Amino acid sequence: MATEKKPYVIGLDLGGTNSVFGIVDAEGNVVATTSVKTRGHGPVEQYVKDCVEALQSTIAEVGGIEQIQGMGIGAPNGNYYTNCIEYAPNLPWDQENIPLGKLFSEALGLPVAMTNDANAAAIGEMTYGAARGMKNFIMITLGTGVGSGIVCDGKMVYGSDGLAGELGHVRVEPHKGRECGCGRTGCLETYCSATGVARTAREIIETSDTPTILRDIPIDQIESKDVSIAASKGDEVAKSIMDFTGRLLGRACADFACFNSPEAFIFFGGLTKAGDLIMDPIKKGYEENILKCYAGKAQMLISQLDDAKAAVLGASALGWEA
Repeated sequence: MATEKKPYVIGLDLGGTNSVFGIVDAEGNVVATTSVKTRGHGPVEQYVKDCVEALQSTIAEVGGIEQIQGMGIGAPNGNYYTNCIEYAPNLPWDQENIPLGKLFSEALGLPVAMTNDANAAAIGEMTYGAARGMKNFIMITLGTGVGSGIVCDGKMVYGSDGLAGELGHVRVEPHKGRECGCGRTGCLETYCSATGVARTAREIIETSDTPTILRDIPIDQIESKDVSIAASKGDEVAKSIMDFTGRLLGRACADFACFNSPEAFIFFGGLTKAGDLIMDPIKKGYEENILKCYAGKAQMLISQLDDAKAAVLGASALGWEA
């Protein structure tokens, strides 16, 4: 006789800056949330301990751990097959293979499943958001890094080892490109992530005397949202940064279309809050570089799920089957 499932699961969206937890019911409602800074905990074991402590009051809101079926984690380079994080450049732990699923499972006494953070966002979008009903699409997450989740024929692409689909580490400037946390140069995420946008702004300020309101901010404190705000006010330097970023990302997406022929590219993360300032250049870069046989077929959409909700929901979906 099958064991009756419990009413809730925990979803974790593990980002380079924040770790967002949600307790989710079977209908996809996020009924309780909490968050923890990803950095500043020391070893990964201490991070897990601090997260579990922060979760206690949230778990109590739904009646205690006995009401939780399992936990799903969406993490950079999270391996669906091994429940480990492998070679994640934007996380604070200097380990090649982090058994995060096992650590949380032991600390909470729950079964835990894991996937790539962008894959988790794609699963959430496919279930609850803009990709509902789609069988072929690519999710692009624009945060501390650039992540991607690829869906072909209605199935996530994991590859032979669980690590397929790292489009943020496709090299767009391989010869004289920026150094990336992955150890290579010229990766897409060094230009088109929130970190990359801030990096572009700093380079322009340091190498030119062009007037811009961004000079009013200490150079080491400039963030992508500052660039977005300045661009919305008509600042020409900020607008040029958004244009450069968007066109480069659009050009990369034109290449990605060759192996997936997607119905849509769905963009998720803080940079999308810039709206047309980033989306118009993306569309232009795509249209200027797309093969004729794919032209006019893929939609360019912003996620319908706010902030971390898509990734939390996608991660939580794994918890039901953990």
